[in-house]
Amino acid sequence: MLPNLCSCAEGEIVLKVMGIETSCDETSVSVYDGKKVLSNVIFSQIKFHEEYGGVVPEIAAREHLNKLPLAVDRALEEAACGRGEIGGIAVTYGPGLAGALITGLSYAKAMAYALGVKYIGINHLEAHLLSPFLEFDDFDFPFLGIVVSGGHTNFYIAKKFSDYELIASTRDDAAGEAFDKVAKMLGLPYPGGPAVSAAAEKGNAKSIVFPQARMKDSSFDFSFSGLKTSVLYYVRDNKKKIEAGEVSIGDIAASFQKTVARSILSRIKKVCAEYGLKTVAMSGGVAANRYLKEEIKKYADSQKISFYTPSPVLCTDNGAMIAYAGYQRLIRGEFSEYDLEAAPSLKI
Repeated sequence: MLPNLCSCAEGEIVLKVMGIETSCDETSVSVYDGKKVLSNVIFSQIKFHEEYGGVVPEIAAREHLNKLPLAVDRALEEAACGRGEIGGIAVTYGPGLAGALITGLSYAKAMAYALGVKYIGINHLEAHLLSPFLEFDDFDFPFLGIVVSGGHTNFYIAKKFSDYELIASTRDDAAGEAFDKVAKMLGLPYPGGPAVSAAAEKGNAKSIVFPQARMKDSSFDFSFSGLKTSVLYYVRDNKKKIEAGEVSIGDIAASFQKTVARSILSRIKKVCAEYGLKTVAMSGGVAANRYLKEEIKKYADSQKISFYTPSPVLCTDNGAMIAYAGYQRLIRGEFSEYDLEAAPSLKI
């Protein structure tokens, strides 16, 4: 799904694009010039949400409002770029938290109007899919695009720019959501994903066998609710042993992480075999998980499949991927009208 589009004036050239990302709990602004990322400023909100054990939408929107002016100024400064050099603005308009999206979208509209430039609403999921293009010169279509985050576990066949087919998603919890919930069960700090991964480094992934969901139909879809429940029951049934140090938190974390990785890897194998794909790309917050990346890389190498995943800063939410996606659309003559609204449940 794309925003309402019109054609840019003939001959109009976008030289430098500013990308604004405010879909959840990171305020990020980037400048991209068509060849490289000139700046990518990110303000994390972890300290504002950690006492609640999760993202509070109202707090997220307020902090975006507070940080956006500073993020814009810093992004321009780091890019050695004046406001007058910005040729277009790209901004996430969905999916994400409604208030957070509205904050970023409103700011982008106002800035575009003030500068007299075009702006384009960007699908956050598409930006994740395209993020490997920022770092790998040999990366190209077609590819299996995997977006794994707190809100999504999606597989896409990316045929060409703007042509993506969703072939798998989660039927309940997303992978990142499962990591966060398991972290709470284990008494680990927020954010849960990195905490579980850190604990898993000290554990034995073979110590506990957790079930891997298998779909009764022929789809490639995921389900992590059963795995999450199994961990919950294991922690409950072994509470005294955990407290006594007889059962390791690290072992539970490592075994859980291994099961998630196996679930994702099993789908990769099936999809690549069925569609004959030789390129796999993974992005999103969970894509920063080292164990998951290593397991996929092992399989990819064994099958002569090219595997790409951006550096951690480009896996998590960032303005650079928004700027890149926006640049690609703006140079194709696309832009958004000012009646574009935030779309919290936006899909591809």
